[in-house]
Amino acid sequence: MAGTNRTQPPVTGGPRIILIEPQLAENIGATARAMLNCGLTDLAIVNPLQEFPHGRAVAMASGATEVLDTAQVYDSVEDAIADLNRVYATTARPRELTVRVATPRLAASELRNAWRAGEAVGVMFGPERSGMTNEHVALADTLISVPLNPAYSSLNLAQAVLLVAYEWFTADDETPAEQFVEPDTGPATKAELVAFFERFETALDTGGFFRTPEMRPAMVRNLRAMLQRGNLTEQEVRTLHGVVSCLTGSWRDTENQKRYREADK
Repeated sequence: MAGTNRTQPPVTGGPRIILIEPQLAENIGATARAMLNCGLTDLAIVNPLQEFPHGRAVAMASGATEVLDTAQVYDSVEDAIADLNRVYATTARPRELTVRVATPRLAASELRNAWRAGEAVGVMFGPERSGMTNEHVALADTLISVPLNPAYSSLNLAQAVLLVAYEWFTADDETPAEQFVEPDTGPATKAELVAFFERFETALDTGGFFRTPEMRPAMVRNLRAMLQRGNLTEQEVRTLHGVVSCLTGSWRDTENQKRYREADK
């Protein structure tokens, strides 16, 4: 989905994303893109198996080069997290260690609270094929496990980062769950709606839609309620008027059509 708008103020701050021994430069670039989608820019890379920076990472970042430009490369996980107060680690595999495991949603909420309190926080992601070792896990305060199909819960690196980053972003996002978007027109007034209802019902009368006078009041109420639920805009009401004109042939009696016929004689 395309949605870049550099005129909007950027969202910044948040946890450090730590990639442990990523295998492919493309995965680093895709991770950068996932991070910037959610306002994260602090990327740490531990012993990448391909040189970094790398052209293929830039290509996969799809414009998120600011994340790559400021990324730091470390020789060890310990160095990458040395200045952090709280570290979470993602894993899909059961461990022999006794550890606390949280969902991405709970982890994001906890990380938000810690970050607001002034703590430096981070999330570690292991190598693509093998995941993190127990030694890596032992450095984490909490594990993050994504609830997915238990028979197939394999994610690529950027997908895993995006899931966690998205939960981080939405934990503080106030976007309403539903909203009415009005691109070029406002909602129709009740007067406009009633005028259309009356015209529509007159056309239905003419066409014999109401089989008996007794049926008409209930059917009119049902039709009006159905159209009201559509939250029609001014333009949509005008379009429906055009539909009625086409079906009834009344467009022929409009002033424009009369002038057109007179000019054609």
